[in-house]
Amino acid sequence: MGPKAKKAGNKKKKITKAERLKQLQEEEERRLREEEEARLKYEKEELERLEMQRIEQEKWRQLEKKDLERRNEELEELYLLEGCFPEAEKLKRETRLLSQWKHYIQCDGSPDPSIAQEMNTFISLWKEETNESFEEVVKKSKLVLNLIRKLKLILLETPLCDLQNKNIIQYQESILQLQELLHLKFNVATEILLRQASTLADLDSGNMEKIIRDENVTLYVWANLKKNPRYRSIRFSKTEVGFEIPRILATSNIAVRLLHTHYDHVSPLQTVLTPPNEEYTTSVTEIFQDEVKNLENAVSKEDRKESEPQESGSKLIDEEEIKVEEQGDIEVQMSSEEESEALKGELEMRLFSETVSAAHLLLIENATEKPDIFEDNEVDLCQFTTLGGVYHIDILELPPQYKPVKGWMIVEILKEGLQKFKYPPENIDEYDPENVFPPIEITLEVHENVIFFEDPMVVRWDAEGKHWRTDGISSVYYRQEERLITFCLETFGPVTLIQDTHINMPYQSWELRPLDVNEVLLTVTTVFTEIQIQIKENLCMLSSIKLRNKKAHFSILEGKWMTLFSFIIALKEAGLNIFPTTLSHFYVAINNKVPLVEMKAYRQMALLSSAFAFSWSKWNLRCNSTKVIFKVKEHLTKERTENPNWALIMFSGDRAQALKINEESETFSEALKEETEFHSTLYHMVKDFASGEAMEKTRSSNCQFLDAVCQMLLSTRLLSYS
Repeated sequence: MGPKAKKAGNKKKKITKAERLKQLQEEEERRLREEEEARLKYEKEELERLEMQRIEQEKWRQLEKKDLERRNEELEELYLLEGCFPEAEKLKRETRLLSQWKHYIQCDGSPDPSIAQEMNTFISLWKEETNESFEEVVKKSKLVLNLIRKLKLILLETPLCDLQNKNIIQYQESILQLQELLHLKFNVATEILLRQASTLADLDSGNMEKIIRDENVTLYVWANLKKNPRYRSIRFSKTEVGFEIPRILATSNIAVRLLHTHYDHVSPLQTVLTPPNEEYTTSVTEIFQDEVKNLENAVSKEDRKESEPQESGSKLIDEEEIKVEEQGDIEVQMSSEEESEALKGELEMRLFSETVSAAHLLLIENATEKPDIFEDNEVDLCQFTTLGGVYHIDILELPPQYKPVKGWMIVEILKEGLQKFKYPPENIDEYDPENVFPPIEITLEVHENVIFFEDPMVVRWDAEGKHWRTDGISSVYYRQEERLITFCLETFGPVTLIQDTHINMPYQSWELRPLDVNEVLLTVTTVFTEIQIQIKENLCMLSSIKLRNKKAHFSILEGKWMTLFSFIIALKEAGLNIFPTTLSHFYVAINNKVPLVEMKAYRQMALLSSAFAFSWSKWNLRCNSTKVIFKVKEHLTKERTENPNWALIMFSGDRAQALKINEESETFSEALKEETEFHSTLYHMVKDFASGEAMEKTRSSNCQFLDAVCQMLLSTRLLSYS
């Protein structure tokens, strides 16, 4: 065969037109068949999906129906259980009255801070006392500070329904008068001390140096007796505290005083404002008072109706029958009066219960308006907190000294009292301001019982504007290990250290775990620290503090039991603030929940806290503001167990349900957990999977303990601030 034939044999066979059409027809039939199969499959799947959806909806309707049928019963049981909160409030009221009585029968000479007359007498008598030494004033200050603390606690602990405006004004005025008088006494005592500076002079330097230490006050005072221009570095013995003074002061007749009060009596008092939802509280009160009145009217109307003579036509009524009817009327009247009293008592109890609920709601309602805009360099005391007390730094004119004359010590007493040395002088035209009056370098000790998570800021008091300022201070250097802070100050006066109020907010996580009946442990983890708080009966204790990236810090608070509000004040003063205010949401990005939902959750968590552990869930951020999500599990042992079997609960205030997802799930879903139901209350939701022992444990809890747990949850606001 030749080459041409071979080449032709290799060519593909040409497809005819008919074959091509047949091929296209087969492809079209196959496509249509596949589309039909896909359509049928889709329809089948859609029918199955709709059937599943119908089954789910039917199941949901059945659950809703079941929930609705038992709703009233569950809410009534919850109302009875939550009776522990008004009961605890009554006990607290009785305790307050009892403490007043105990104070009265003690007759120890100290005034009752709640009685204006006693406070006025105490203040007047102390004003009349003169020539008290610094040590005597320090001793008296313990009583004064205790009275101030009691007054502040009265304002914090007393519910608004028991606190009248005139009482608020009275208590705040007493606090201010005591603060002003105490500082005045310290000034007078300083003057008395400085009069004898020459007799207390140091043999080496020839100047006077004095340190007086106490748990509440530390005084450092130096008197320039020699006026040596080369003696410019002042360091108080055995301390790093001191000043670097310019030549003009080294040659002046002055004294330098550093009075470190471990408390802050300079910052304005936080005013107790009218509650933002006073209308709500008032309306609740009015509704229940109307119900009581309506009940009384109905009963009296019924009594009148029963006592009216009945129409008997022309029949004559025998006198004995009238007597019997009258006797019957008296019995009916007495019976109805007893019933009305019982109903009235029940309504009054409901009213008090609603008042307590309204007070709980007040603690977590956010203010609608932010505080006024502040001037440049002015410190916002809602955003920052003063810590470690106040350092009153003053340059004083040295008063006339004692002089021995014929066996007597004579001293000239100036009528105007202790005078401050103007630094710098108001008129400095004759001086060179660049060299003569430079800022003065000061080194201070930071209070040992205060925690700063970041380097503290130094601020000074503006006496005219009545606020703290950040200007006029430079070259700040903080030595954390030595707890020393050095800075340069342009003008003298009160100085303090501040820290961001919300430095530990929002929280990273939290856990509330029972230790025993009437005893729980609350753990709050923040960016910087882990704080453990133990609550037992109606008392709180700081169980432990763990600091991150820092050495462990021993706090004077650890192991000390306190009442709730005393404990909150103490933690704030130590720099461990985990207690947001109604204004905190303006300064912290929070997971803001509806206050009523949040309040109901805390109250019901408290009811269950003796036998159930609760914990933070990441899904709480994903649900909307009308719902809260947290983990819960039964916990009957004292030790912490690594049992991962947490139930994930979603609660909306009037419905609680267990979620199908868990903490490790990839996506969020509100789907109901298999074989579970939902309930009107969190209490009954948890009851579904709880043991009889656990529920018995919750029912045996003390009302004051439950109230303390509830108050702590309301104060920390874990569901919104984590």
